[in-house]
Amino acid sequence: MFDKPSKQPLITLLSDFGICDEYVAVMKGAIAKINSTARVVDITHQIPPQNIAAARFCLMNAYPYFPDGTVHVAVVDPGVGGKRRAVAVELAQGFIVAPDNGLLSGVMSQNSVIAAVELTNPEYWLTSQPSTTFHGRDIFASVGAHLANDISLQKIGREVNPESLVKLDLPKCAQMDNSITGCIQYIDHFGNLVTNIPRSDVKVNNWNAEIKGNIIKARETYSDVKVGETVALIGSHDWVEIAVNSGNARLELGVDLGSQVRISW
Repeated sequence: MFDKPSKQPLITLLSDFGICDEYVAVMKGAIAKINSTARVVDITHQIPPQNIAAARFCLMNAYPYFPDGTVHVAVVDPGVGGKRRAVAVELAQGFIVAPDNGLLSGVMSQNSVIAAVELTNPEYWLTSQPSTTFHGRDIFASVGAHLANDISLQKIGREVNPESLVKLDLPKCAQMDNSITGCIQYIDHFGNLVTNIPRSDVKVNNWNAEIKGNIIKARETYSDVKVGETVALIGSHDWVEIAVNSGNARLELGVDLGSQVRISW
């Protein structure tokens, strides 16, 4: 009989650090010094610099696909070294370690927070005198590694009210009898425009999207229109999306984050 293998800790990383510099590798090194058995998965390090809204979206959409007990370390931190709090939260599926700047608010909108702490205990930092510009290395990665080692949340900091955590102020959808008005909340690598209108709000099959005066008919998938044509659909994230078959909707339509979108039927 073989012994049942022990569960390998899983840590994810998300940041705006890019892949040209050493920052991501340094965070992984900091994790390995504390928890050498942890498996580290990169969600993305290509968040546009300081774009908290994009980080919020990517973490929110990646979170459900990881197993229970996963520790997510997310660092898009324009306020590093300032007055913003460094926090960790416990949810049913695991933990998130991040700056308290709204990055957590997407996951929190879909999942209940069991407990939250401010990272005030330097015993679980990489150094008791962290850099004022790289908390990803000195605080967040280190705390994530300790959580993956089954250190309790209560040991790493002072408990805070989850309701006090910063929520990103995003526009809400406006619903009428035969239309919904929303906005672009994320633009992916392909230039696809992901709105804040969820699949659940689209009650009909035949609908159109309107953006900057362009009327775009809804289809099932990108290839339902000719190459170079614009299409509206429900994307894999379950949000209404506008795309160009084999093209870039952002460039084609000249829009950006926050641009208004209206769907009607």
